[in-house]
Amino acid sequence: MRKFFSKLHWQVAAALFAAVALAATFRIFGAAETPFGAGTVNLLSSVGSVFMRMLSMIVVPLVVTSVVCGSMHLGASGKFLRIGAKTLLFYAVTGLLATCLAVFLINAAAPGDIPQETAKNILGGLPPEKIAQESQQGHSVSEVVLRMFPPNIVAAASDNTQLLGLIIFAVMLGVFINSLPEKHAEFQRKLWQSFNACFEKITYFIMRFLPIGVFALTAPVCVRAGLDVIGPVLSFFVVVVAALLLHALITMSAILYSAGIPPAKHLKAMMPAIITAFSTSSSVATVPVTLECVEGSARVSKDISGFTIPLGATVNMNGSALYECVAVIFISQIMASAGGAPLDIGTQFMVIILALLTSIGVAGIPSASLVAIVLIMGVAGIPAEAVGIIWMTDRLLDMMRTSVNIYGDSCAAVWIAKTEGENVYPESSEISK
Repeated sequence: MRKFFSKLHWQVAAALFAAVALAATFRIFGAAETPFGAGTVNLLSSVGSVFMRMLSMIVVPLVVTSVVCGSMHLGASGKFLRIGAKTLLFYAVTGLLATCLAVFLINAAAPGDIPQETAKNILGGLPPEKIAQESQQGHSVSEVVLRMFPPNIVAAASDNTQLLGLIIFAVMLGVFINSLPEKHAEFQRKLWQSFNACFEKITYFIMRFLPIGVFALTAPVCVRAGLDVIGPVLSFFVVVVAALLLHALITMSAILYSAGIPPAKHLKAMMPAIITAFSTSSSVATVPVTLECVEGSARVSKDISGFTIPLGATVNMNGSALYECVAVIFISQIMASAGGAPLDIGTQFMVIILALLTSIGVAGIPSASLVAIVLIMGVAGIPAEAVGIIWMTDRLLDMMRTSVNIYGDSCAAVWIAKTEGENVYPESSEISK
């Protein structure tokens, strides 16, 4: 039993079960309206706020160093210039398709469009001024473009609504490090990689408190909303799963088919990597299995697989970017139902850009999409505390989106190999020659 609960996902599952059990007990015995019940809910909300502050504290340093490190890998070797360009194009196009699909589905299904009273119960821990805060954050597309280039990068780093420009700056910094004389470039690479490793360790430390944070943030929501919270969250879960499946089985299959690669055959060959990703929720931990699948079954050369798969484990996060878009817009819909203003087109466009950029590097860590979601919510004017609404489904969705991330990496490897003239998935007679 002790070994069973040593895994973080089982600890989170136990925390969710305890939160629901506590909420059910309070509501059955009417304790939610007593001073004891109110005091307990306030105490848990305070603990949850502390955890969210810890998570928010690490957002800027982790995201910036991750994006710089991810960008440094691009073009670092002239040998892979052409393959690198194709890889980047593949990741950018598939990521954009995934996030656009996510935004379309969440707006079409609108699971957060619920009665005002239900929305207020779900958001009961937030003061009215924070719910209304979102209405002040509308942006036109032109304003979003201007925010990509802040006049003061230091001020942008200290303002959660200006982080888009900070990320763009980090991408530029990472790319231009490679243009420095080699001795300076090597120093910069080691410097940023060491910073990134340090911030990842801090993030892992904070994530050790994830079960406590999940319990402290989920229990008050369940106490206030009771069964009312199940319907919207279940609808949100269905939308995310539908978007992940459509992207993996339709979008990626169409791309593979365009290069003459049989999608069904590739999906079957990648099942070991997909299952590993599902069980570990870590793209980085699955890299050896993914390499074995694309090199052994698809017969992709080591030159291409050795470049695209490790790079994809840090910068190609279609499933994570998709999830981040759905999560942020879903929470904004609930806030709009409670009296706030819905996200306009410009802000949703900014959410797409941020989801694509923050997925670089960060999502290689289990549950690290929570960091990106908190960052995007801050830019969109949504209080970080509201993220507790989606945490009861996050663990299972984390496993699913990591599987989609890994599958996307493998699709990139075989697609690029095919366009480079390699004989991907050769017939058995060809292998024996």
